[in-house]
Amino acid sequence: MIDLSGIQQIQARIAEIEGEFNLKQQNLPGLDFASKLQQEIDKNTAAAASKAQAAQRVDGTKPVASPTHAEKAGKADLANPDLTQMIHQAAQKYHVDPKLVSAVAEVESGGHQDAVSPAGAVGVMQLMPETAAGLGVDPYSAEGNVEGGAKYLSELMNTFGGDVKKAVAAYNAGPNAVKAYGGVPPYAETQDYVNRVLDIYR
Repeated sequence: MIDLSGIQQIQARIAEIEGEFNLKQQNLPGLDFASKLQQEIDKNTAAAASKAQAAQRVDGTKPVASPTHAEKAGKADLANPDLTQMIHQAAQKYHVDPKLVSAVAEVESGGHQDAVSPAGAVGVMQLMPETAAGLGVDPYSAEGNVEGGAKYLSELMNTFGGDVKKAVAAYNAGPNAVKAYGGVPPYAETQDYVNRVLDIYR
């Protein structure tokens, strides 16, 4: 960034000289140095801004938003070796890809066991208490929650013949909705959810 303090001092001094010699009142050509200098500064500033915009259009770069606090915390939790071990153990037990379980966990809760949705889903894998009861797990413990999520994903993979996309959609919208539409239901939330999980999984 250009330091304009020196230029501003020069402009002020020029204005003083013009005042002392009454140059502005005489309207002498070429003697309004302060205004001409300001015009040049304005032109140079505009040119610099235009070049910056052009460079951005050429290389296609855009400002990247900083990750939110929740995103940072989520990634930190998913890097937790204890949680990683739980995911791998549960995935191995129920014959499901641990990367898929991890991707669902990241989108569901950012890896937070204390996460609770407005609908009442809890934990890392965001299990509804009634779903957890049907799976025979305690959703309020991290280990039980992860195991329940892995077991449910395994069941959904079996239900949909190993189709990951349908299984992930069913995890969010329920298997009946996926069966009714023959694939990912036309719900904006579910479609966004599936895309986010698969982006991480791949």
